[in-house]
Amino acid sequence: MTGFLNDLPTFYTAIWQTLVMVFAALVVSGALGLGIGILLYATAPGRLLENRAANVVTNVVVNIVRPVPFIIFIAAIAPLTVKVLGTYLFVQGAAFAISLAAAFAVSRIVEQNLVAVDPGVVEAARAMGASPARIIFTVLIPEGLGPLILGYTFVYVALVDMSAQAGAVGGGGLGDFAIQYGLNRFNYPIIYITVAVIIVIVQLGQFFGNWLARRVMRR
Repeated sequence: MTGFLNDLPTFYTAIWQTLVMVFAALVVSGALGLGIGILLYATAPGRLLENRAANVVTNVVVNIVRPVPFIIFIAAIAPLTVKVLGTYLFVQGAAFAISLAAAFAVSRIVEQNLVAVDPGVVEAARAMGASPARIIFTVLIPEGLGPLILGYTFVYVALVDMSAQAGAVGGGGLGDFAIQYGLNRFNYPIIYITVAVIIVIVQLGQFFGNWLARRVMRR
């Protein structure tokens, strides 16, 4: 454990890098995914902004990106990441790739939760002359907010996993620390300690998400 004590500053940096990647990606992918999810919902047949072409194209793009394993996705978009950020490495490169990959997963979660909202509520708002944008932001999203929070909590857990995978390709964070200081040195206690910290990060996020969703759904 003496070696690990010497590596503590690097370990703390890795924790910070993981948190930055996860929360930056949560904000960006949450916003992008919300927009794509609303587009998927609103342009479907019989919905607020029915548009078959837009719906088909959006569905195809989402269905193409979502199944791609993240470790392959981050490599596949490396040229785009370099063009946008100047590098595909380090925290910024990883956060960019994570945000894009997660946005498409978020979009499906948003779409599914909006579909679950009582259609009668939407029809009542339409009958009162509310615009599509007003219905989306004052009826649909508030009605589905509790389940949406649970969905975003699920995404948060996935983001922690993706941030660890990013460490395998120079993304930094706890994944990189476990590989460089644990696996490459055959120091398995470091790997176990890293796993324990990741579990704590996941559990804290899950607990907060569940608590927030319960509060929203009780109102």
